[in-house]
Amino acid sequence: MQNRLYTIKLIFRNRKVNQIIADIIGATGGFEVLQERDTRKPDLLFFELGPDAEKEMTMIESLLKANEVGAVFLTAENAEPAVLMRAIRLGAKEFFPQPIKIDEVKQAFETFKLQSKELKQSGEHKSGKIISIFGSKGGVGTTTVAVNLAMSLLQVKKGQSVVLVDMNTLFGEVPLFLEITPKFHWGEITKNIERLDNTFLTNILTRHESGIHVLPSPAYLNGHVRPTPDIMSRLLDLMKSMFDYVLIDTGQSTNDTSLRVVELSDTLLLITILSLPCLANTNRLMKSFLDLGYAEEDRIKIVLNRYTKNNDISLKDAEAGIKKELFWIIPNDFNTTMSAINKGKPLAQIASRAAITKSFEEMARALQPLEVQQEEKKWKIFRR
Repeated sequence: MQNRLYTIKLIFRNRKVNQIIADIIGATGGFEVLQERDTRKPDLLFFELGPDAEKEMTMIESLLKANEVGAVFLTAENAEPAVLMRAIRLGAKEFFPQPIKIDEVKQAFETFKLQSKELKQSGEHKSGKIISIFGSKGGVGTTTVAVNLAMSLLQVKKGQSVVLVDMNTLFGEVPLFLEITPKFHWGEITKNIERLDNTFLTNILTRHESGIHVLPSPAYLNGHVRPTPDIMSRLLDLMKSMFDYVLIDTGQSTNDTSLRVVELSDTLLLITILSLPCLANTNRLMKSFLDLGYAEEDRIKIVLNRYTKNNDISLKDAEAGIKKELFWIIPNDFNTTMSAINKGKPLAQIASRAAITKSFEEMARALQPLEVQQEEKKWKIFRR
């Protein structure tokens, strides 16, 4: 069976630019160029902005809202910051200043085809699981857990899809941990919620080389509309239909939106460390979630991070204090963890054999559905 050809509409004023793009398409393959009179909806519109760029972008924005085009690539001689920001706001997937850099356009085409293929596969309508990672206090390592658990979930079962949502609404750090430079963040969703569907969300997400999809928080303060509980409900419902796992780094916030995330989560990983204040906070948070009806006890799992054997507080004392058995214990490995963070890499990519990396892999297995865990055990017996 031949791979599907994606339809593309080219609208250029500059004949030289038009020829360059046509040559790239010919070399790349996978696209059918729609002629001027062809009325089919293009999967991709590649448009060259002219002197009246604002008027043209308003027109393109209306086409996107009416679902008359799929993704949009833009190019222009004028690459001033105001034009670039307007292009981002309307939802353009790529913007190419002129003169055109051929390698950048080639890479953008390949990325578009890959994301479109993933979108088609996700159209089978998954029934994904939401796992939120909540810190009992600041600095306990929620982002470290979220990033490395996401990576481990990809690895423990071939073909699983994972999206990582950064809900640290002030300077979230997920992109730093994965060394990615996202073009979009959840602020694009909050102000375009009426356009939210599979295609729009796929265009907003950033794909890490490992296969993890990321929805980051804004990197700076500029009046972004914060996500509301209703927006999060709609967003997570869509993500569950597209991905096997939706991981949310919620940080330590207990606002209405974060509490809605807790309420919608299949599993709440409450991260703590062996310190008296942290364990006390863990106990209070868990009791609050239970008493207010945000989560049932079996959905709350306590994860102990940075464990060392020579701590003043024993594991037995910790469980007695929080009145609940620890779900998982992540060993302390400061040097390896900091090396991974500073390099912008998950632990699996820089220290695959380290005890802390193996711990995340085993936790990912423990979070799999029971039937998957049983199947894994059968294969282990078979391989002996």
